[in-house]
Amino acid sequence: MKCFMTDGTQSSVDDNKLINILVIDDDQKLCRLIKEYLEPIGYQVHAAFDGQEGLRKACQESYDAIILDVMLPGLDGIEVLKRIRQKSNVPVLMFTARGEEPDRIVGLEIGADDYIPKTCSTRELLARLRAVIRRTGSTSKPDKDSAGQKEIVIGELRILPGPRIALLNENKLELTPVEFDLLESLALAKGRVKTRDQLMEEIRDRDYDGLDRSVDVHISALRKKLGDDPKSPKYIKTVRSVGYMMVDPNRPFDW
Repeated sequence: MKCFMTDGTQSSVDDNKLINILVIDDDQKLCRLIKEYLEPIGYQVHAAFDGQEGLRKACQESYDAIILDVMLPGLDGIEVLKRIRQKSNVPVLMFTARGEEPDRIVGLEIGADDYIPKTCSTRELLARLRAVIRRTGSTSKPDKDSAGQKEIVIGELRILPGPRIALLNENKLELTPVEFDLLESLALAKGRVKTRDQLMEEIRDRDYDGLDRSVDVHISALRKKLGDDPKSPKYIKTVRSVGYMMVDPNRPFDW
């Protein structure tokens, strides 16, 4: 298995605040390499070397993101992710040597925000880490456009872009950062089709392989939280072979 190789990437941090990262992986050498790479550029890296220890740290401490290995002794990464999602929406990047589509879909369905192959470069690791942290808004400065944007109301759904809160019938929806971004993007384009490529470009900060089904998996999870029937959804319609579109359930033909 390849490990990360320092590639000379330079970085700076917007704020003086250290960004807290938890790496859950039984490869201690790899954890040390990640720590040595990230800490000089403004990250505080903590490590856990098995699933039980990782879950305990994830639930007891506050982190800006978690890098979680799929193959762990004790509790495997999928089970650790399930238990983390019962308590937290912290961004989780699944760290795996297995890149088959079924493995990725399982993790995404449970609530993973992205997958990182163990053969990736430090540059890719940093880019994906920054992307999910930026989506949470926990370490970056507030985006002026988002902070000043008025709430979006569609049927019984209310979306507050500034604090990144979505309410359905005044009940807060527990959304992952990716799910919120998808919901907001579709809501802003209400009545217009957004292609999968457009959605991926908006929520990922990296090139998208059109064969990757991760958008479909996230949309499926989002529909469940909206109470949408997949066969006859009220809010998010599928436009076959193209993408998705948000509609107002009180005015379903107003598009």
